[in-house]
Amino acid sequence: MSSYVAAIDQGTTSTRFIVFDRTGRIVALAQREHHQIYPRPGWVEHDPEEIWNCTQQVVTEAMQQKGLRPHDLAAIGITNQRETTVVWNRKTGQPVHNAIVWQDTRVEETVAELSRNGGQDRFRRKTGLPLATYFSGLKIRWILDNVADVRKLAESGEALFGTIDTFLAWKLTGGRNGGVHITDVTNASRTQIMNLETLAWDAEMLDCYGIPQRMLPSIRSSSENYGAAQPDTIKDVPIAGILGDQQAALIGQACFKRGEAKNTYGTGNFLLMNTGETVVQSKHGLITTVAYKFGDEPAHYALEGSIAITGALVQWLRDNLGIIQKSADIETLARTVKDNGGVYFVPAFSGLYAPYWKSTARGVITGLTRYANKGHIARAALEATAFQTREIVEATERDSGISLDVLRSDGGMVEDELLMQFQADILNRPVVRPVVKETTALGASYAPGLAVGFFKGTEELRSNWAADYSWYPQMDAGQRENLYRLWKKAVARSFDWAEETSS
Repeated sequence: MSSYVAAIDQGTTSTRFIVFDRTGRIVALAQREHHQIYPRPGWVEHDPEEIWNCTQQVVTEAMQQKGLRPHDLAAIGITNQRETTVVWNRKTGQPVHNAIVWQDTRVEETVAELSRNGGQDRFRRKTGLPLATYFSGLKIRWILDNVADVRKLAESGEALFGTIDTFLAWKLTGGRNGGVHITDVTNASRTQIMNLETLAWDAEMLDCYGIPQRMLPSIRSSSENYGAAQPDTIKDVPIAGILGDQQAALIGQACFKRGEAKNTYGTGNFLLMNTGETVVQSKHGLITTVAYKFGDEPAHYALEGSIAITGALVQWLRDNLGIIQKSADIETLARTVKDNGGVYFVPAFSGLYAPYWKSTARGVITGLTRYANKGHIARAALEATAFQTREIVEATERDSGISLDVLRSDGGMVEDELLMQFQADILNRPVVRPVVKETTALGASYAPGLAVGFFKGTEELRSNWAADYSWYPQMDAGQRENLYRLWKKAVARSFDWAEETSS
C-alpha cells in the first residue's frame, strides 16, 4: 500500500517536488531555480523547456533522497504560478515562444483599448476579473498576433495553449505521444475567458479576444485522476490533482468553510477568502475566482486580493541594487534602524494590482532625506508588504461582510519575524503561522490524495493543521494610523507614471 502523496510546486522563481506523509509532514524535498528573462522594461518571460527540465530533475532528486519507488506514491498533484502563458506545438512538443509571465505588462495598450469601450469592469460579472495585464487571455492573443504562423497553427489545433499546470500535465502524461491536454477550474478561472457560472470557456470572450477554442485545454475538476505519469522515476503514478498556487495554499491551510482566509507571502502576496458555493462579485477592487472543485462536488469560490510585488522586491534589492547578498539578509539590514525614517517604498513595478488595478502606476520611493540609509530602504521594503496586505484585508471585509479575527499566513516571507510583527501591528489583529509552512505544496498533495482515497475527506485534512507561532499587535493606535496614512499618500504618488500609449 502506498504511504505517501506528492506535489510538483512550480512557482515563479523555482520548481519543487515535495513528498508528504498522511499527517501532512514533509518526507522529501528538492528544489531548483529557473532563469527570469526580461527582454524589455515591463516584460517578464520564462523558458518552458527549462521549467520542464527542472521538474524532471527535482522529481528524481526527491525520490532518490529516501530511496522511494513509484509504488510508494499514491498520487501526484500539480500546483503552479497562475496566468503564466505557454503556447506550444502539439506535434513537436516545443514552445513557439517563451512563456509570458503573470507579472508581464506588454498587453497594457490592449487593456487600455478594451477599457475605453465599457470600462475596466466590462467582463467582471462574467469572469470575476477586471481588465488588467495580469490574466492569461490577452497574453494568448499577443502570441497569436506577434509570433509568425501561430494563429494558423492554433486554428488547426496544432498549437496548444496552457498555463504551466497544463504544460506539465501534458509532458508528464506522454507529451506528443498521447499527453492529456487539460487544466483545472482554478487555473481556467484566471484566464479571463472562462465563465464563472458555467465553468466552461465562454464563446463571447473567445470571440472578443480572437482565441480559437481548438487550442484550449479541457477544463476539469481540481481533484480527479487525469492520467498516469510516464517518467521512469514516477512511472504509472496517477496525476490526480491540479490547483493554482494560491488556491492550493487555501486548501493547505484547511480553509474549507465560508469566511476562512489565508495570506501567502511569496513573490507576490495573495489573500483568499472562501465564499462557499456563492459567486461574490467584488465592489472594492478584489477579484472573484474559483477556490476549488473536488470531483463531482459543487465548485467553491473565493474573493482574492492579488499583490504583484512583495518577495520580488526583496529579490530586486538583492539582484538589482546589491544591498543584500541573500534574501534572508533583508531582516538583518532592516533591524539596523529603529523605524523607516520617513521612507516609503511602493513597488508598482508591474503596475498596481488589487485594490487599485492601475497598470500605469510605477514604483516609487518617497520621503527620502539625507538621513535615509540602506537600512531604512530595507525596512520600507518589508513594510510595503504589510501595508499592501492591510489594504487587501480591508477590501475583503467590506466585500464579504465578514471580519477576520486572525490572519493565517504562509509562504517564504513568514520566516521574517520583523515583517510578521509589523504585519500584526499594522492590521491590529493576530497573525498566525502554521507548523507546516509549505502550504501550497501541501494543498496540492491533498487534492490528488482525496481523488484516489488516500485521504477520506476534508475533516481529516483539517485535523492536520496546527499553529506554530502567533504574533500579536503591540503598536499604539495613533502611530498605526499615521503610518498607514502616509503609506496611502505614497501610493498616490505612483499613479499614472507610465503613459497608456507607450509601448
